[in-house]
Amino acid sequence: MATAVATVEAGKGSGQNKIVAAKKQVAQPQTPGLALQLATAGVAACIADMITFPLDTVKVRLQVQGELSVTGESAMQPRGVLGTVASIVRNEGATALYSGIVPGLQRQMAFSAIRIGAYEPVKRVYVDNSGQTSGLGLMGCRIAAGITTGTLAILVAQPTDVVKVRMQAAGSKKVYKGVWDAYKTIGRNEGMMNGLYRGTFPNIGRNCIINVAETVVYDSVKDGFISSGYFVDGFKCHLASAAVAGVTATLVASPVDVVKTRYMNAERGRYRGALHCARVTFKTEGAKAFYKGFNASCLRLVSWNICLWLSYEQLKSLSRSYYANKPNLNI
Repeated sequence: MATAVATVEAGKGSGQNKIVAAKKQVAQPQTPGLALQLATAGVAACIADMITFPLDTVKVRLQVQGELSVTGESAMQPRGVLGTVASIVRNEGATALYSGIVPGLQRQMAFSAIRIGAYEPVKRVYVDNSGQTSGLGLMGCRIAAGITTGTLAILVAQPTDVVKVRMQAAGSKKVYKGVWDAYKTIGRNEGMMNGLYRGTFPNIGRNCIINVAETVVYDSVKDGFISSGYFVDGFKCHLASAAVAGVTATLVASPVDVVKTRYMNAERGRYRGALHCARVTFKTEGAKAFYKGFNASCLRLVSWNICLWLSYEQLKSLSRSYYANKPNLNI
């Protein structure tokens, strides 16, 4: 009899354990999938672009000074950020500051969605496979993830970058009837590799540098602020980390950015390649030419990073909160 009672009690206990386990499994929260992570990063980048795009246009105009042929008595190489803004508004109208905004937003939805949205999943793959969770090993995983996502992003988004630069440099001049006409004209007249994919390799180099300087620096600085107790994970921490990332990206990427912009904007046959473009620039204008538009670039990248990371962190927080309160009912 005692044995039978014990068996019944054991059966009850086993059944209760199964019920508890089932409840735990049912209540397990979902997490945002890769598609939502990519979309979140793309939307945050578009928000940042819409706010800071005039600074990007000014940067492009300053970077192509010396080779952009401009007609008209008042358009002779304006100096500095404010001078360039005033010249554009006076001669072309305020809307010229947003020339190329459509391919710019297309670029962000393709480019930033991959380089930023896929960064964390790729980093986890490197960390899991290497077993590095701290120190230089973790930094190596971060850099590897930044290079990987930066390269993939450019391979997808390169045509949008070429069209954006061409339209920004052209401004209000009727070079293209619109965005799709720009894609068709460049593709028809210059081809795919020499046109829409012109400057791919220097752009990969430039964007790997920028991705490491922005994404990896932001990730590392934010982690350092939080682990040291200097900031909690919140607005102030995100703001300070974004500012550091923006300044770092400008300092390390300006020379490559100038070469990329000039090479993309040049007519076919002007340069034999990115290195030839760099040599010609140095020979004709000196080393300072590689930092043309630096102030505009710094203002743009710092403000862009602040807008990006604050938007991205808020969107991530909203998506995680939504999924935390949405139980996974798949048993």
